[in-house]
Parts: sequence; structure tokens; C-alpha cells
Amino acid sequence: MLQINNTPHYAGVTVAGDYQDLDELYEALHLIVGEEGELPTYDSVRLRVLGVCYDIRHSLMGDRGAITVPNGFDRERSRYMPIIGPDTNIYLTFEVMWPELLFVSFSLNDFIELHEKRSNTHPWDPTIIAVRKFQGAVARCLQETLSESKYGHLKKYIRPYMNYTYGLYNNYATQYVDHLNIKFLKMKPERRLANISIMAKRLGELDHNYIEARTGIMDAARDLNVPESEIRFNEEYPEDFEW
Repeated sequence: MLQINNTPHYAGVTVAGDYQDLDELYEALHLIVGEEGELPTYDSVRLRVLGVCYDIRHSLMGDRGAITVPNGFDRERSRYMPIIGPDTNIYLTFEVMWPELLFVSFSLNDFIELHEKRSNTHPWDPTIIAVRKFQGAVARCLQETLSESKYGHLKKYIRPYMNYTYGLYNNYATQYVDHLNIKFLKMKPERRLANISIMAKRLGELDHNYIEARTGIMDAARDLNVPESEIRFNEEYPEDFEW
């Protein structure tokens, strides 16, 4: 079962699961976002999802972390079982920054809807269920992290058919996600914790902060005669930070 928990300094989360959990998620995310150019107005958003896939893949290769997790097969139960086995399972792990995780999780609502339409499938499709399990693990982590009132306010961004998030990420300027990632990483741990819900609001709405950023990107692309995807904010990710 996928587990998502805060990192010690609240820079993001640690995603953990056994090999089958992560392999299923990797394949599902690849399928749900489609091929390159299949959804042109979602290409930049697709790359953010594939960024998570990159970390999943490296985790599966043993290039990230690993933990042991109790599997319920303790000494008392083993007395009544006809087999002998370990009492823990190995879970592979990787980290994702909070703003990045929120953006990917919200945008997956769009990809699920688009997948249903272009594949003529249904909500019980195994690929969709695998993605929903990931979103569910994110929601559980949010619920365990935030106050009841803050989590209650965020539910409107989680519901895919309430006119809050579906279609929001069509032609989305994903440079704004980098901006929020950098801003979040520069905060002290206690401020990061206090700002998780604010990051969710920023990424779940096209508010004035996003509109200003989007306008600046469009203006710069027009002035330089380059695609909007080539524009970057004049800021850098911290070279060193504590997860």
C-alpha cells in the first residue's frame, strides 16, 4: 500500500511503497498522461507528472531510499500459520516537494477525465484506480498534516467535478510551479508547515498571483520571439536544503 508522509523539515513528502505499488503507479501515470504531443495544451503539465515518474523509476532501480514496514505477520500470528516468513516488508522511497506534489495531484484530475474520453473507458479502469490510489494517499497525508478547518477548505480542490480544478491546467504556465517550489524551499520548517494549505490554494486556483506570473511569461515570450515554454523566472532552486 502506498504511504505518503511529511519529510522531517516539511520541504515535501516521502512516498513509500513496495515494488509492485511503485511499478503500478509508474505505469499508470505514464498511461494517463498519454504520448508526447497527444495533448499539446497539456505538454508542460505532462512533463511535471513524468518528473514524478523519473523519481519512481530511480526508486525502483534502488537509487533512492528504502525502509522496512511491519506486514502484520508477527510472532503470535505465525504460530497459527503453516509457513514461516519475515515480519516486515521492504518499501522503496523517494521524495517530492510539497508544491510539486500538490500540482501533480490536482492536475491528474484533468488527465483522468481526458483519458476516459480518448480511451472510451470508465471510472473503474485499472489505470484510473491506480492514479486515484496515489491521490488518496496525498489526501490522507494532507488530512493528517493540516488542521480540520484547513483540510476542509482544501476539499474543493480535491473533488474533480466541482468546477474547481477540472480543465484548470489546460495551457498552464508550469514555471509558476517552479516559482512556488523555490519560494517554499527558502522558508524555515515551521513556515513550510503553515504554508502547505496556502500552496494548495495557489495551485488550485487561477488567482491574481498566477495571472501576474502568466502575463509576465507571455510578455517575455512575445518580446523575445520564443515559445512560452522557454521562459524562466530569474531565480534558482537552493543548492542545499533540508528535506
